[in-house]
Amino acid sequence: MKLATLRLRDRTAAVRVEDDGTAVELDAPDVGALLSDPAWSERAAAGGARHAIAEAGYAPLVPRPGKILCVGLNYRNHILEMGRELPPYPTLFAKYPEALVGAHDDIVLPAASGAVDWEAELAVVIGATVRHADADRARAAIAGYSILNDVTARDYQYRTRQWLQGKTFEATSPFGPVLVTPDELGDASLTVTCTLDGEVVQRGETSELVFGPADLVAYVSGILTLRPGDVIATGTPGGVGHARTPPRYLEEGAKLLTRIEGIGELANVARAESGQR
Repeated sequence: MKLATLRLRDRTAAVRVEDDGTAVELDAPDVGALLSDPAWSERAAAGGARHAIAEAGYAPLVPRPGKILCVGLNYRNHILEMGRELPPYPTLFAKYPEALVGAHDDIVLPAASGAVDWEAELAVVIGATVRHADADRARAAIAGYSILNDVTARDYQYRTRQWLQGKTFEATSPFGPVLVTPDELGDASLTVTCTLDGEVVQRGETSELVFGPADLVAYVSGILTLRPGDVIATGTPGGVGHARTPPRYLEEGAKLLTRIEGIGELANVARAESGQR
C-alpha cells in the first residue's frame, strides 16, 4: 500500500495512491493524522473520492511530525569518505517540522549560508507507539518507508560540535512523495540515488547501512517514546558535496532528484530565500 498527503485547494487530505496513479481520499487530513488511529491500516483500505495527483500536488508526507530524528554517518562508504571509523552507536540529531517541504516544492537556499549540501535518505515512518522495543516490536512499529533529503547548511553545521543549526533551516528538506508499507518492499536492499542537474552525485544500497531501520527504532525507543507519525531519517550514502575536492554546493536553479527504488522520487529546484535574489 502507498499513502500520501495531497494539497486539495484549501485543505490537505491523506490518500491511498493506486497503481494507475490516481489517489483515493481517506478520512484524515494527512498521513500523520491517519497513523494516529491504531486501526489506520483498515481505514487506509477504504474507498473515497478520487483525485488526480498531478492536479493536486504533494504536501510533506507527514506535515508536522512530533519528532524528526536523523542519523549521521550510517552508510559505510559515507563514513569512510568523511575520514571516520564505523561507529559503535548511532549518531542522532533532530530536525524540526518547519524544515519540511513537499516532494515537488522548491528548496529554499538560506541567505545566511553559502554551503548548502544534499543528503539523500531512506525515511522510516512510525505507525505505533513504542518504547523499549526489541527487534520484533521495533519492526512491527514501522508503518512504512519514504524519502527525505536532509539538505544541510555545512557552514552552520560545523560552527560548533553540535550539528542541529545546520540541519533544520526552514523549507529546505523535501519529504515524500509517498509512504510505502513494508509488505511491498520486503527485505530487499534498495538503491538510493541523488542526481544534481542530471549528474548522479550519490548512489548507495540500503544494505550498506550500519544500523538498519529496526535497529534504529529499537535504539531510539530506549531513549524516548516513539509515536505514530514520527520520522527517522536513516542517513546518507557517499557523494555529498562537502566531501568533494573542491567542495560543491547547491546553487540557485539547481535541480535535485532524490530516488529510492520501490518508493519514488523527490524532484526539487533550489531557490534563493525570498528577497535575497
